[in-house]
Amino acid sequence: MRYMATYDLMETMRNTNQWLGASALAMASYPVFSMVPNPALKWMAAWGEVTERTFQRMVAKPDWGIRTFTCEDGKDHLVKIETVVERAFGDLIHFNVSGREPQKRKVLLVAPMSGHYATLLRSTVKSLLVNNEVYITDWHNARDIPVSEGKFDVEDYTLYLVDFMKELGPDTHVIAVCQPAPLTLAATAYLAEQEPQAQPRTLTLIGGPIDPDATPTDVTDFGNRVTMGQLEEMMIQRVGFKYPGVGRMVYPGLLQLASFMSMNADRHSKAFNNQIASVARGNASDHDTHNRFYDEYLAVMDMTAEFYLSTVERIFKNREIARNVFTVKGHQVDIGKITDVAVHTVEGANDDISAPGQCVAALGLLTGLPDTMKANHVEPGAGHYGIFAGKSWRNNIRPLILEFMDANADRPRRGAKLKVAKSNAAK
Repeated sequence: MRYMATYDLMETMRNTNQWLGASALAMASYPVFSMVPNPALKWMAAWGEVTERTFQRMVAKPDWGIRTFTCEDGKDHLVKIETVVERAFGDLIHFNVSGREPQKRKVLLVAPMSGHYATLLRSTVKSLLVNNEVYITDWHNARDIPVSEGKFDVEDYTLYLVDFMKELGPDTHVIAVCQPAPLTLAATAYLAEQEPQAQPRTLTLIGGPIDPDATPTDVTDFGNRVTMGQLEEMMIQRVGFKYPGVGRMVYPGLLQLASFMSMNADRHSKAFNNQIASVARGNASDHDTHNRFYDEYLAVMDMTAEFYLSTVERIFKNREIARNVFTVKGHQVDIGKITDVAVHTVEGANDDISAPGQCVAALGLLTGLPDTMKANHVEPGAGHYGIFAGKSWRNNIRPLILEFMDANADRPRRGAKLKVAKSNAAK
């Protein structure tokens, strides 16, 4: 009960702050107070408005906000978000641009499961929609998944990716952003061994911790500073009575958010003070820069305890991917078996989360892949967020990745050549 009480206590604190904000806004907005103008009332209403919105959006899944798309014909076409594969812990969804001819490139974006929703990649999706059929993994909030659905750890995550790739077929181009890069690499290797005909055409890994020890950062080295017992004691709680996942052991989103914000507490505090001042002066809007950023940043989701703990233990502490000893359901995955999938790694020179060297380590594990099918790019001046969103992504990285996809789109499968060679030798 202690773990559940702690979870409910955090939710109570969030709910209380939301209520305080709403109460302050309502009280300071009484029409009668306008008879006696007082600047303090404006500040009180502004504080209430910002506080209510801040704590309210912590439990709301952001909307994709991609409703129309302007195509080459100059017309706005509706974008329908369709569920292709529906699973308990995450879906595969497709952004279907109505009335547009199917695009040649089929792109699967593997979104992180690291505290935020897949909508964190909204701008990445928009930039790829221009000339691609875009699919993305839409992971669910663990607090909303009943205990009866069972566990979900790194092996289950990997098998979800395997199923999604099989569903989309062998002409898919996969892009994994940050946290899922190691497991996406493992899923591709699993397919290379088990169902080679379902392998994607290309695999792009962006800022992922393939080898966290290559260039450790404060984030990736966290697992080496604490024991698994300490992590379980400090980070894991049981979902409270308010949600469908009551009783499920999770790493709570609110706890993750506290960790995120503590890393840059001064900057966040200044941003909120500035927003309160803007609201008081009447300069703020519903979709201004502050609200657009924090509507996404503050919307956090719970992760299953087994996924969080197995990620820390197996990916960061034991470095199973980096040492090529990762197992899925008792089967050891050999990354060297990837021989038909062109692999591109992307890193940011100023990335302080997954520093340069961690992601490119993947290329060294691909012993069965010719150098002509490997590529790496380090983006000068780019931080972690910049390598999949913003100016660096739009101007430099996106064109490079699309060029890499096109260069390998029609390349004959090496596996097919090997089969023909063996067949001829047998004759």
